[in-house]
Amino acid sequence: MPLSSTLIDNTIAFVKEELAQAEGGHDWFHIERVYKTAMRLAKEEQAEPQTVALAALLHDIADAKFHDGDESLGPKKAAEFLKSQNVDPAQINAVVNIIEHMSFKNSFEKSSYDSLELRVVRDADRLDAIGAIGIARAFNYGGFKNRALYDPEIEPQLNLTKEQYKKSTAPTINHFYEKLLLLQEMMHTKTGRQMAAGRHEFMKAYLSQFYKEWEGEL
Repeated sequence: MPLSSTLIDNTIAFVKEELAQAEGGHDWFHIERVYKTAMRLAKEEQAEPQTVALAALLHDIADAKFHDGDESLGPKKAAEFLKSQNVDPAQINAVVNIIEHMSFKNSFEKSSYDSLELRVVRDADRLDAIGAIGIARAFNYGGFKNRALYDPEIEPQLNLTKEQYKKSTAPTINHFYEKLLLLQEMMHTKTGRQMAAGRHEFMKAYLSQFYKEWEGEL
């Protein structure tokens, strides 16, 4: 299905309005980065571009962690918007399925849904969680939640359940080990894996520098 520029423009306007007051790591600029990366991946992986574009633009329209943990609100708002734009019901279903199944927290459970378009949008979202941008977003969210930067007495938990992950209040550095450093191996497209490699190494170098500065060695 060819991209409808009017539909994409309307979706962008809707998302910008909805996320006008969003936390800095989950704002319009996050959406824009994921959208651009997803379109690059869609081209390389030959995924259906309009489904990818709509899912990327709407994937955080109502992130559960900012809405009392309600995981149904985002897919519902996305579906309502797409219906208002007279989008084909089959495409709405595809977009909603992507939004419902792409979150990292859903990786704790076996998924009942898969598609190339899901893999593309999920990889694009995960790429924005690693590397230089990922580091900035992690500390921005940690500050938003008033979390410690680092506490040597609190070790990362590597076998969290979905509920434990959702309720975690651990220092931001722990988040690297509990999520960010795991994402390279969780990419599902060839292009995503290639892009993740450099970002992963950047995070490892950052952590090495962080610990040396923490101990006054540099």
